[in-house]
Amino acid sequence: MRPQILFPLFADVDGLKGVGPRTLPLIQKLAGPLVRDVLFLSPVGVITRRRTNAADAVEGEVAVFDVVVDRMIAPGKPGVPLKVRASDETGFVHLIWFGGSPQHIDRQLPRGERRLVSGKVERFNGEVQIVHPDWIVPLDKGEEIPAVEPVYPATAGLTSRNVRKLALGALAAAPELDEWQDAAWLTKQQWPGWRTALEALHAPTGEADLSPDAAPRQRLAYDELFAHQMALARRKRARQVTPAPIVAPGEASDALLTALPFSLTGAQAQAIAEIRRDLASGEQMGRLLQGDVGSGKTAVAALAMADAAGSGFQAALMAPTEILARQHFQRLSPMLEAAGLPTILLTGRDTPAERRDRLAALASGEAKVAIGTHALFQDAVRFDRLALAVIDEQHRFGVNERARLQAKGDPRTGGVHLLTMSATPIPRTLELTQYGELEVSRLTEKPPGRTSISTAVLPLARIGEVAQRLKAAVEGGAQAYWICPLVAESEASDLAAAEERARDLSRILNIEVGLAHGQMPGAQREAVMADFADGRISVLVATTVVEVGVDVPNATIMVIEHADRFGLAQLHQLRGRVGRGAKSSACILLYGGQDGGPSGKGLGDTARERLETLRRTEDGFEIAEEDFRLRGGGDPLGLKQSGFPAYRFADPIRHRSLLLAAADDARLVLNRDPDLTTARGEAIRVLEALFDWKADRRGAD
Repeated sequence: MRPQILFPLFADVDGLKGVGPRTLPLIQKLAGPLVRDVLFLSPVGVITRRRTNAADAVEGEVAVFDVVVDRMIAPGKPGVPLKVRASDETGFVHLIWFGGSPQHIDRQLPRGERRLVSGKVERFNGEVQIVHPDWIVPLDKGEEIPAVEPVYPATAGLTSRNVRKLALGALAAAPELDEWQDAAWLTKQQWPGWRTALEALHAPTGEADLSPDAAPRQRLAYDELFAHQMALARRKRARQVTPAPIVAPGEASDALLTALPFSLTGAQAQAIAEIRRDLASGEQMGRLLQGDVGSGKTAVAALAMADAAGSGFQAALMAPTEILARQHFQRLSPMLEAAGLPTILLTGRDTPAERRDRLAALASGEAKVAIGTHALFQDAVRFDRLALAVIDEQHRFGVNERARLQAKGDPRTGGVHLLTMSATPIPRTLELTQYGELEVSRLTEKPPGRTSISTAVLPLARIGEVAQRLKAAVEGGAQAYWICPLVAESEASDLAAAEERARDLSRILNIEVGLAHGQMPGAQREAVMADFADGRISVLVATTVVEVGVDVPNATIMVIEHADRFGLAQLHQLRGRVGRGAKSSACILLYGGQDGGPSGKGLGDTARERLETLRRTEDGFEIAEEDFRLRGGGDPLGLKQSGFPAYRFADPIRHRSLLLAAADDARLVLNRDPDLTTARGEAIRVLEALFDWKADRRGAD
């Protein structure tokens, strides 16, 4: 339960002074539904003012003038601004409004009176002009004009100044809390206390205070990272003490290993050893198998499933799409069956008779391995003794979906072991944010026989030449992907449309060209992709829906239009769709420049480095680290799109060292105080509740 001391912060935001029926939906959309959400809303800028006069005013600065009002010049016709002329001892200051009530302005600036006026300085015909002054006050209220004013996110009907008042109201409601950080650590970092840091957040003294590296901001970021790492560590600890079936390798695993058409790499052997250690521990496994495209994750997972099934239990492999599930089934079921492990496929498109027979085989224990889609965790599905759940492309599934499959286990045999797989290598630092509660195994080698991919970077002006070379390759029996960023032409963008490109290529190549994009019905899209996988279509024009989950060994050419508009990791995943067979493969990255190399016109420095990195290396882990470096303090790997936690203060890239320290501190705390019963432990419970990290917050999703 939430600690009572936090109740004021978790009250509805309509309890704040100034929130009425009109502003309630606006602040809810801007910040969130709770007082805490407004408290955590950070300023995005500052306005710095200085007192000056007309002669010394600097254009572009926000200045405060002490002026005497001369006269108002009301507009004589629509579209003409209202003007008030004022002056100080050095010259005139003209105040301008486009719209507004003349009566209201006349009351604010009565003729002959002195006023303090603030606004951004412009110069017109050599004289000072302020458009829409932001402050107008009598001399005796000059202290109301702040020298430094925080700027908050705003929206129509809710100004930055309104939001600031609400933020200060939320700050007033914030209780004093016991310190949860180690005193020595705070001293070493020269960080303030939590309450002081919040006060500084809402009272910046200049632009430097808005930096993620400012001490108060670092303190708050560390609190958030530490709270998240504590929640992940506690979930991990809870899993580790959950009993689970003891699984050991046996004859079935040996038979499957013999049936594999290749020898395991050293990395695969290491990963299998780590998984088997977990499976034999009697504690519930939670492990991520992270490997580059083509590194052999499926073979490792198959051996783990053979271990479980050969030990008298059942295993399930869940994939995000039907086409990927069918590919897994077609590839694995012959080897699993040969090893004495009956295997079924379960998807949403099975006929009633197929579904009835397959469900019966699962419930009776006759089927030892089930491969399928979301259909695996539907209510009608019953396993006899499910011991291992394998999730492919795990980022496509939420925490609840994984939990629903794990819940298919038999309580009498204990929890279901979990093995998740990801083909998107990420830096080790970000593993802590996305997979902090899981153990991680990395496949850093590719199996023998995988061919390298030749990567070329060309300007879009050479697209005709690329199309002609593609025609010759297709006539020779090759298959190719052609990736476009958009589905249809947009007035706001010059990016190629997939639909238009498919028509162009069909005309140039004189063949049927497939088209797959996210706006197509799922069944239609998967049918086209299946035709491509089966060789009935030679060229597939697609958006990024083919980024994962398609394995066509005969596809040897990948063309990506406007490659400079894609992220580095995404480009690497798209390139990984080719080079999956024995034939040599090529990837052509077309960008919007005008000359012949990756340093061409139209490319920014970051885009140029991305394309050069991709041309230089195929190592997904090296590419991930480079992507991490290039993105810097900007969009942290597209957190929302990539399933990373939605941090309020922390930036996992900018605050990399803080994240590592927070993870270490969380482990240390739990080693010393597993149940958080000490004074610091109780304070940490409050911290976790304050940031509200829960299992459904995608913390390890």
